[in-house]
Amino acid sequence: MGRGEELSDFQRGTVVGCHLCNKSVREIAALLNLPRSTVSSVILKWKRGGITTALPRSGRPHKLKEEDRQALEKVALETRLPSIKALASEFQSVSGASVSFRTVRRELQTMGFRGRVSKYGKGKGGKKVEKKPTASSQQDAMVDVSRLDLRVGHIITALQLPDSDNLYVVDVGEVSPRTVIGKLAKHIPVDQMQNRMVVLLCNLRPVTVRGMVSTAMVLCASSSDKVEILDPPGGAVPGDRIIFQGFPGEPDKELNPKKKVWEQIQADLRTDGQFVATYKGAAFEVAGKGVCKAKTMSNSEIK
Repeated sequence: MGRGEELSDFQRGTVVGCHLCNKSVREIAALLNLPRSTVSSVILKWKRGGITTALPRSGRPHKLKEEDRQALEKVALETRLPSIKALASEFQSVSGASVSFRTVRRELQTMGFRGRVSKYGKGKGGKKVEKKPTASSQQDAMVDVSRLDLRVGHIITALQLPDSDNLYVVDVGEVSPRTVIGKLAKHIPVDQMQNRMVVLLCNLRPVTVRGMVSTAMVLCASSSDKVEILDPPGGAVPGDRIIFQGFPGEPDKELNPKKKVWEQIQADLRTDGQFVATYKGAAFEVAGKGVCKAKTMSNSEIK
């Protein structure tokens, strides 16, 4: 009998987060729709080694990440080097990846490159082939708030962790709740975060903190000495999308931290004079239900 599908780091972090919130194995298994034996195994591994990430499984791992493949394609199209070894050397200096020329040749063949390396960037008649912009590259050029996956969330459980971190288990309308680790303890008591509705940024790249995976971020109005949670409108439910008039695009599946998309957008997130959360004047809105607001903080940045 083959092995079942491996749990994601997000699922493992959620299990540990629920365990730290004093939920039993039976309760966690029912909440996350997982076998009790799996829940027990994740918790035991975390207690013994302080980690939740899965150990490597058998099988040959991929040599190149997606961003490395994109870099390799760019080198192949633009440099027109005389040999595969020269191309591999140039690719390694550009990307920092350590791979053999055989791996480079195999990846190029997978991409559809054939024939002499020096001809990769040319079409018939020796003319250079102009690469058409892809949907991905066009999206990278357009940076606005539509690329953020902002949703209403409901904090099921809030827990104080050492060193002023908080752990939140948040329902965002998905099959399993998300775990969020933040540094709000010195601004907002943990008991005020229990059973609270919040605005959540859901497509940041997950990060591991103390063996637990944080998969989202709670948005707040912020100043140098004060922080307030943004409140969704009355009637909003977990999973409701936050929309912006005049910015109709679809959010990225995951924001690439190398592109600094969040940082560019965050610079234009502010509350207005009526405490309404905005992006370039467009309100954080839940369709048919109203706008998101801070309680008392006007003209403040949001992060």
